Amino acid sequence: MRRPKIAVTLGDPRGIGPEVAVRALRDPPAPEADIVLIGPAGLEETRGLELISIGHWSASDGAEQAGHLSAKAIETAVSLAGGGAVDAIVTAPISKSALAAAGYGWPGHTEMLRDLTGVPETGLCLAAEKTALGSPLRVVLVTGHMALRLVPGAYTAERLSLMARLTHEDLRRWWGLERPRLAVCSLNPHASDDGLFGDEEERVCEPAIAGLRREGIDVDGPYPADTVFLRAMRGAADAVLAPYHDVGMAVIKTAAFGSAVNVTLGLPFPRTSPDHGTAFDIAGRGSADPSSMRAALEAAIRFARRALTSPDKSSRLADV
Repeated sequence: MRRPKIAVTLGDPRGIGPEVAVRALRDPPAPEADIVLIGPAGLEETRGLELISIGHWSASDGAEQAGHLSAKAIETAVSLAGGGAVDAIVTAPISKSALAAAGYGWPGHTEMLRDLTGVPETGLCLAAEKTALGSPLRVVLVTGHMALRLVPGAYTAERLSLMARLTHEDLRRWWGLERPRLAVCSLNPHASDDGLFGDEEERVCEPAIAGLRREGIDVDGPYPADTVFLRAMRGAADAVLAPYHDVGMAVIKTAAFGSAVNVTLGLPFPRTSPDHGTAFDIAGRGSADPSSMRAALEAAIRFARRALTSPDKSSRLADV
């Protein structure tokens, strides 16, 4: 089998993305792979490394140019992966406000990758193969980047079912789990306590879970948010479906910050990224921790090697 080839986008050039990407590469992840960077020329960190240039960056440039270069790097990486020139992509952090300043309407990587690849839907999964308790924790968001007041309207049985299918498929496809076990995290306190604190558990979760089980997907719940993640870290589930952003992200970043990896579900190729943002406040100081970027590289390589040895590289969700 040939060595996997991985494209690494450098993210917002004002942030720590270029720094952590290069530092992670200088301590090469195992197993070996061929790496190509995608980003602007003019960055000191990338001197001497293979770089696909998508423009030029200078210290006098502002947010609009940063957003444009960030988006162009992602578009280039997706084109390469779609054409088979690379086997996976790893993306350094971007700034959502810079994307908006450059005229892009996407709130983040997950939605941008969905539209660029043309898949029906993508999911945001933050995964740590080792946590503070020693066991894995993988959290998938049912609803993504949106105001909290919009979550109840977006949290539907159809949406929960779709995210469960994406999770089931990619835990099999990229992680190699034969029969993934999924746990549904409730929206309301105490899983609504038989309707005392809301009806989403009965109205949304229970019909979705019943339908998914009929499809042969191993899913259980809904469990209260204050216990479901501990259940997963004790080995009772391979992934937790969290109803909204912060209830899931707060837990996994507490349990595994620096080693967790963002994985986009539903794509025709693996995509990973570190679990942190642009960190403008420490950019350029040489103090950024590259451990999450290194974990993202290692995960992308593992997934790419699995894809290269799989007889069927297509997603079973193509017709969803």
